Amino acid sequence: MGTTRKRKKELRRLQGDATKLWESQQVLVADAADVAREAGRQLGNFGRERVVPAVQDAYENRVVPAVDRGVKFSKHIVDDRVAPAVGGVIGTALSAWDVANAKRAKALGRPTPARLAPVAAPKKSGPGIGAVIAIVLGVGAAIGVLVAAWQTLRADDELWVADDPLSTPGA
Repeated sequence: MGTTRKRKKELRRLQGDATKLWESQQVLVADAADVAREAGRQLGNFGRERVVPAVQDAYENRVVPAVDRGVKFSKHIVDDRVAPAVGGVIGTALSAWDVANAKRAKALGRPTPARLAPVAAPKKSGPGIGAVIAIVLGVGAAIGVLVAAWQTLRADDELWVADDPLSTPGA
């Protein structure tokens, strides 16, 4: 059984309509892609012209001063509190060490200042006093930086929220 001419004619017309619809949809999709491409380009321009300067301004006016204050504060703490305290503790410890060495040398019948004896002392294999001081000062500086970072990033939520909501640019 074959299809009638009337049916074939209707099918050809339906196929033509489907082809026209498909072509119009392709044109519509191409136009939508052009609009999306232009919107992306405009968004890039807006970012370069408005967003980047606003972020740079906020960085320069809010973040940099806060970090500078934190660095100054940590330097103050290290220079005025940690270093004198560590120096005093180390000085006291070295004095006590020298007194103990002198008493031990006297008790053993050796010359009092063992470090001045002509016999070469064996080399130490551990870190010296300079390394210990450097480690203590490094830990103090790290604590100062952490305190500064904590003060900068703690509950200052209003620093991170824009004052005015972004409005769409005029077309």
